[in-house]
Amino acid sequence: MASEHRRGGGHARPGSRGFEAWAWLFMRVSGVVLLFLAVFHLLWMHYVIGVDNLNFETVVSRWSNPLWRMYDFALLGFALVHGVNGLRMVLEDYLHRPGTLLAVKSVAYVLAFLLLSAGAWIIFTFHVPA
Repeated sequence: MASEHRRGGGHARPGSRGFEAWAWLFMRVSGVVLLFLAVFHLLWMHYVIGVDNLNFETVVSRWSNPLWRMYDFALLGFALVHGVNGLRMVLEDYLHRPGTLLAVKSVAYVLAFLLLSAGAWIIFTFHVPA
């Protein structure tokens, strides 16, 4: 059995094997990673740089350093995959017809792939003006 469901719905902690176990573990690990990434992003942008100084030049100066680009991509990637995994679990709880579930999950996965691809393309191909 891929996962154990509690009476009354919802997801219980899965067994030690399979996709659901890895998805369960990913949600916990990515949640902790996202907490640190998002809090650091919030503190850096609002208190170090300052809200009044957020503009195009700020992005240009940040993205001239490849580490900031990697940081922004990590934040985007973890947030998007964490959110899509959570959406997948919600959809599995509420959509009971297999065809509908497959269609909605497929749309969600394609949309997530397109958003992640667009974000990666913007982050890594952004040309810093001289």
